Amino acid sequence: MGQGGADGRTDQLIHPLARRAKPYRGANMIEVPSPLRLRLDRAALVANWRWLAAQSGSAACGAALKANGYGLGARAVMHHLAAAGCRDFFVATWAEAAALMPLPEGASLSVLHGAGASDMIAARTLPVRPVLGSVEQVVRWRDVGEGRPCDVMVDTGMNRLGLRVEEALAGALGGLRIETLLSHLASADEDSAQNAQQLAAFRAVRDAIPARRYSLANSAGICLSTDFAFDLTRPGIALYGGIPRREAAGHIRQVAFPETRVLQVRDVPAGEAVGYGAAWTAHRNSRIAVANLGYADGFLRCHAGTGAMASWQGHALPLIGRVSMDLVAFDVSDAPAIGEGDWLALGYDLPIVSSASGLSQYELLTGLGARFERIWSE
Repeated sequence: MGQGGADGRTDQLIHPLARRAKPYRGANMIEVPSPLRLRLDRAALVANWRWLAAQSGSAACGAALKANGYGLGARAVMHHLAAAGCRDFFVATWAEAAALMPLPEGASLSVLHGAGASDMIAARTLPVRPVLGSVEQVVRWRDVGEGRPCDVMVDTGMNRLGLRVEEALAGALGGLRIETLLSHLASADEDSAQNAQQLAAFRAVRDAIPARRYSLANSAGICLSTDFAFDLTRPGIALYGGIPRREAAGHIRQVAFPETRVLQVRDVPAGEAVGYGAAWTAHRNSRIAVANLGYADGFLRCHAGTGAMASWQGHALPLIGRVSMDLVAFDVSDAPAIGEGDWLALGYDLPIVSSASGLSQYELLTGLGARFERIWSE
């Protein structure tokens, strides 16, 4: 039914008692525990940044904070890394930038999606630089940016955001105060000829277009060689525990550790099935822990059948049956002491889970939902 019928009135659809009801004023004083938590290792985050900074040679090492710090919490990530010495941060949108105000002292923030027509109030108000990515954005900033500095993205072969090289070299950027001139590597996680091609194209742009700094390398680009570092590197996934290339294996530490609370432990006799579609049948008398987790939290159905595990006090607990919206089941037959309210740690080593599930390491992190309480170690 529509909003109250033809006369537009909605009050006739509301029960009289509901209209007289008052909101519960004490709700904001109740501490409601979450049945999901994401344990986050601050020391691992900082260690990852420091390793990436060392691989960057003489270049400064920044940090990508887009998608809420790859799902970990952008504000907390920014402050942890700023305390460690990071000064250059990047988000995707102006809403993400506004959510990070005020910035730590000495921090610089850039918006990778540039400045569209509807972004100009934010772009002129916030102490943040747009990364201009088209001729239209350049013209707009030149007209109303009041001479403020900006960053510029030049496309060297990815065909995503950025001015084409020929546009940049033809004078499209004249009159701008360019703080950082950027490009982005398309295939740095592979041993691809495109890497050298983009490096050569970016060097040509650097030689022709004045800017205070130049930046090309993402996480995988940092691992290629210092030839790709220029003045500033922009790691993302490797900060958060992802392995962008084999060179990072053994150096990058896991940062995010998801955990879920057991709602119920039940006995399942041999021959009975568990969950939707009877996708798993007990081959022996079993004990099953039903936990508060599902695809609404970013734990997708593709995890079933991959050998996905949780663990409890050293016991490996296989995932069984289908993943539901907010429920999953684990076989806890070999850990009989598990009970309601216990916490299970999910196996979430990013490269391993990515290989098994077919999801990228980026999807595994950014998909972790808002119902996870994010808890940083001291």
